[in-house]
Amino acid sequence: MPLALLALAIGAFGIGTTEFVIMGLLPEVSGDLGVSIPTAGLLVTGYALGVVFGAPLMTVLGTRVSRKRMLMLLMGLFVVGNLVSALAPAFGVMLAGRVVASLAHGAFFGIGSVVAADLVAPDRKAGAIAMMFTGLTVANVVGVPLGTLVGQSVGWRVTFGLVAALGVIGLAGIAVLVPEVSKPEGVRLRHELAAFRNVQVLLAMAMTVLGFGGVFAAITYIAPMMTHVAGFADGSVTWLLVLFGLGMVGGNLIGGKYADRALMPMLYVSLGALTVVLALFTLTAHHKALAAVTIALVGALGFATVPPLQKRVLDQAQGAPTLASAVNIGAFNLGNALAAWLGGAVIAAGLGYTAPNWVGTALAGSALVLAVVSAALERRDRDLPAAVAPAASAERPVTVQH
Repeated sequence: MPLALLALAIGAFGIGTTEFVIMGLLPEVSGDLGVSIPTAGLLVTGYALGVVFGAPLMTVLGTRVSRKRMLMLLMGLFVVGNLVSALAPAFGVMLAGRVVASLAHGAFFGIGSVVAADLVAPDRKAGAIAMMFTGLTVANVVGVPLGTLVGQSVGWRVTFGLVAALGVIGLAGIAVLVPEVSKPEGVRLRHELAAFRNVQVLLAMAMTVLGFGGVFAAITYIAPMMTHVAGFADGSVTWLLVLFGLGMVGGNLIGGKYADRALMPMLYVSLGALTVVLALFTLTAHHKALAAVTIALVGALGFATVPPLQKRVLDQAQGAPTLASAVNIGAFNLGNALAAWLGGAVIAAGLGYTAPNWVGTALAGSALVLAVVSAALERRDRDLPAAVAPAASAERPVTVQH
């Protein structure tokens, strides 16, 4: 793999850390800025919405800029957003900083996926995308726990200052290591938008929303599920999330490896297994050891879908993949928001802390159905020309030569 992928992975590590570390620092932030915990939770919601809307917005704004330069500009925006958060004198300013940082998220992963795929041979594209996303998964194993520890020990502002420094390192790495690749000739915004007329692109994005939504339906409420149902102490939740992160790392690498060999079968296996594991989580959540194993499996199977889904979008939007790739990153966050809302609704309905697992099962199962439909439509479209050709030749008049 090219060394340039390391620079992309460092940027992804910083983005992953700032996205998730806030969840462990909400009490400190709310106390320091004088707001309630629910109000401080808007820092999570605001970031997610910033990703959803920022992915297409920033990609469209960057259509006339080279991909390398756009990646550098996005990392600069990320640094500014985290510095604003670190220095924020009031909650409103910090929320603005979070939104600014989130605007870089979707476009960075979307454009970065295209760049990563272009750096390698065709049969290694999914592996290259997975290598970049490794930065995001490792952030959940190393960056988030360390950032939480630093924030709780010496202050949350230090955490966001360190994340900004990571962004500077990522920016420098991109400037030095990522080659300057000219944009494809003739590709304009209308070409990028045309990709959304392809039903296969839309199906892949729907799979992204539903499949990864299945993961977050369960993981969003992992703390009350593990403390109230499994019987873990409050302090154990951090290490359970580390297990989830380790699963993400392994699943991401496996998904990248096998998606290059057999993309759709990889999706069938990962989505099917995720559906089963989420259903079993309702039972295993009552046993500490089994719950811990299940959490790791949910992380692994959930992230095993990321490289194949991202590559699926790139393949189907061939020729103008940048905007579609970025919007697909927003689709992951849309799935997170939808699943978190549905999971909260079933808990509020009095169905218990394990009920979100059934929501996740339904979402992941729906993604599997869409994968089967997508493959069936692709086979039909592939076989149609072969079926039409003999018919056309049969209708052709026979010329008799004298």
